[in-house]
Amino acid sequence: MARKRQPKQPNKESQNDATTATIEAPSEGPVEPIAVETQPVETVAIEPTPTFVERIGDRSNRRLLPDPFMVALDNDAGVRLFENRQARVMALKFDERPPQAVIDRVKEHGYRWNPEHSVWTHSFDSDSAMATRIEAERLYQQVRNLVRQDKEIGAAQDIPF
Repeated sequence: MARKRQPKQPNKESQNDATTATIEAPSEGPVEPIAVETQPVETVAIEPTPTFVERIGDRSNRRLLPDPFMVALDNDAGVRLFENRQARVMALKFDERPPQAVIDRVKEHGYRWNPEHSVWTHSFDSDSAMATRIEAERLYQQVRNLVRQDKEIGAAQDIPF
């Protein structure tokens, strides 16, 4: 029959303070204990990492694109095209009052003057958003060319965003 092993009882000599410990070598006869230096262990508080739902749930402090954001810009002509997705509006902004031919062209395409923000705006719904943006970019090109002709500025490449 096999004999059951008894768990080792801690040695009173090995229960010293945290800086020194004694080690006894298993041998026959008297053995002197050896003192070993140990370093105290620093405890580090680990903060819980947020879950996936917590990370994507808080989007209030994160914005990917400014709203309204600029679609096209011509600094020489002073014409800018913006899209505001929250308000569902396309907007044309001029640095100075455009010629009457430009104003008539903008009105023909359904844009209305917004005196609060000093822009010409055209609203759209979610179904017609892409078509409205394409039409707005075409109108921007036409208006930009008219303003360049009026200011007698040569043809230049615009800066798309």
